[in-house]
Amino acid sequence: MPYTIAIVEDDADQRHNYCTAMENKGFVVNAYADRLSAQQGMAAHTPDLVILDIMLGHEVDAGFQLCRDLLASHPHLPVLFLTERIDEIDQISGLRLGAWDYQPKPISLAYLAERVASLLRLKEVRFNPGQSDTKPSKQLGDLSIQEDAMLISWQEQALELTVTEFRLLARLVRTPGHALAYEALMQATIQQYVTNNTINTHMRNIRRKFTIIDQGFDCIRNEYGFGYRWVDSNK
Repeated sequence: MPYTIAIVEDDADQRHNYCTAMENKGFVVNAYADRLSAQQGMAAHTPDLVILDIMLGHEVDAGFQLCRDLLASHPHLPVLFLTERIDEIDQISGLRLGAWDYQPKPISLAYLAERVASLLRLKEVRFNPGQSDTKPSKQLGDLSIQEDAMLISWQEQALELTVTEFRLLARLVRTPGHALAYEALMQATIQQYVTNNTINTHMRNIRRKFTIIDQGFDCIRNEYGFGYRWVDSNK
């Protein structure tokens, strides 16, 4: 069966363009112009992925509220924010809520369709591993990493990382013991308008998730003014 994509966008022309791009990719599309209709529609028919604007009509943070409500009941639902809100605080807020991706407007419709297809492939690998050919995990001390599924475990316990957090951590552990500059970490996020503070916030969130499992975790070291370093737990 084809995947169902929900699009929540209050601008009629943009909504039409996004719907056309998704339908041309072979997806079934349900489109909504406001938060209330989106809540009602997705309560009746849960989509496989949601494309979500933040400002909807007179509600300046409607997308954030909708994302929070959706993930409370469907924690594995991929949410892609597509918005003109490109301030760092908005990006951090969206990713902290658990969004899988955050893209600024305007966007190439072809690129948007590929981002959606990529996130859906990731969802299949991550949550239906028996149906996909996944590469074996790589081991680095107490860390186990499965690149295809974007899954990381610490001391055999899975970490609940966002896609961006996974990308940052995977890039960091690729060269253990070596300091990685902020610029390299920014590139790893595959996001636009990323700053040092954004990276610092993500790293704090990653550390916090490690310490939930291991209170003595100390493998991510900050190199002040430069970037971060991964220190092998067995050294």
